[in-house]
Amino acid sequence: MNQNAALREMIESSKNIVFFTGAGISTESGIPDFRSPGGIWSKMAPIQFQDFLSSEEMQRESWRRKFETDKTMKIAKPNAGHYAIQRLIETGKASNVITQNIDNLHQVSGVPHDRVIELHGNATYASCLSCNTRYELEVIKQSFIVKGELPVCKFCGGLVKTATISFGQAMPIEPMQKAEEAALSCDLFFAIGSSLVVHPAAQIPLLAARNGAQLVIINREKTPLDEFAHIVINTEIGHLLSEVTSY
Repeated sequence: MNQNAALREMIESSKNIVFFTGAGISTESGIPDFRSPGGIWSKMAPIQFQDFLSSEEMQRESWRRKFETDKTMKIAKPNAGHYAIQRLIETGKASNVITQNIDNLHQVSGVPHDRVIELHGNATYASCLSCNTRYELEVIKQSFIVKGELPVCKFCGGLVKTATISFGQAMPIEPMQKAEEAALSCDLFFAIGSSLVVHPAAQIPLLAARNGAQLVIINREKTPLDEFAHIVINTEIGHLLSEVTSY
């Protein structure tokens, strides 16, 4: 039996699939990843959270980068991989998508918001770091571009930042707990398009495997968890997922 046939059989026999997705699923939508050669961090170093908090210059640089990268993110659409996952969620075959991505493409593809567990936040809006009030980006953009104003919370005066987790910022407790619960409840766990080197998120596929779930890793490159997987496939994601999930 070839790997595609084996994957299809695993999906058909599974009672609860959980997906874990990284940047690799969204590169096929035109969104650059971070770590690969030519990726975002090969061109500019990430801004540390403490630097954002302490430096107006870093706050300005952070927003400048945000509105520059939005030129790509705003035109990105879900691809075949996103829609394959959405179909399995819709039919009840899969229960959750745990994602390291901040692009909102799983939700745009039709996955209900309460089925998407975002480990690193969401780049499509901003929030106050003190009181968590949500702010829409277009208003912030106009004030920043036209007037040079940095966003400040109108309720508490706190710093406003994109609703993403920066380097050095504490991981959100609730999404991590939900991700661990999902990993422990599934019988088939797909890790897709992730380098599986960012911790603690990278421990979640291993948690599922150690709890008895079959682990499938689909990524263009090798990962540190390949030895724990039942199947590892190094290929493009969208075409493969479409093929093994079509009935």
